[in-house]
Amino acid sequence: MVVTSARLWHSAAMKHSRFARRTLVQAIAGLILFLMFFRWFEHSQVYHPTRSLDPAEKESAQPIQDVFFKASDGVQLNAWFFPAALNAPRRDLALVLCHGNGGNISHRVDLCLLLRELGINVLSFDYRGYGLSEGRPSEEGTYKDAQAAHAWLVQNGFPHQRIIAYGESLGGGVASELAAREPVAGLVLHSTFTSIPDIGSELFPWLPVRLLCRIRYNTLDRLPRIKVPVLVLHSRTDEMIGFAHGERNFAAANEPKQFAEIHGGHNDPLGADRDTFVRAIESFLTFLPQATP
Repeated sequence: MVVTSARLWHSAAMKHSRFARRTLVQAIAGLILFLMFFRWFEHSQVYHPTRSLDPAEKESAQPIQDVFFKASDGVQLNAWFFPAALNAPRRDLALVLCHGNGGNISHRVDLCLLLRELGINVLSFDYRGYGLSEGRPSEEGTYKDAQAAHAWLVQNGFPHQRIIAYGESLGGGVASELAAREPVAGLVLHSTFTSIPDIGSELFPWLPVRLLCRIRYNTLDRLPRIKVPVLVLHSRTDEMIGFAHGERNFAAANEPKQFAEIHGGHNDPLGADRDTFVRAIESFLTFLPQATP
């Protein structure tokens, strides 16, 4: 009787142990699958590249230079250079445009043309994985891409102190890192969030974004380290990145700095009130240090 009871107890213990191990394995597998899904979801929400360039937009952008250059890790990138008019008073200035997370350079032609009309040169480049640029987008990859665009401008005759880093939406996170890594004349943050964890937790409050997010683009944290003039452009009717993001970025930036309230939705800030936008850029350009003789 004692032996039989011991065997029964041992058998029950073995079954319980196997059940516990199976449950643990299932829990670990479930966690791994969730993390894999979260990584895929995170990347798919941050980056929305379009490979095909719009030929009609390219035609409307003329005259441009269609250029290729390589990032420091060898990835080949494509960019369009919009040269200022030869008699433009600000033709010594160049702006490197870091665009948002969707589309490609052919979808920013209106913005580039408007900036060129203000008498400055514009280099609009595609991140890796966008348009004709090679590779797959990543946070560090986009930073390297912006540095490569900056280097192209320097190699083509624009000194560091005459290059403006301009970031639209996600591009603000790229442009702010460029301003932290390379010498520039100024930084423009156009409809830019404070960080991916901040905006992600607002858009997806049911997900543990702050805990698990690896893609950061934390402009808010790096602004105190940036020592060049900063312009923040943001709309109160931005339905994707709330006005408070612009206010917090502005508060974190060092002097000298300017804030301009623009108008319109997140994806159409120019169409709603171009005059306000132009006045803000014009004011910022006069705000920059003048070129040395």
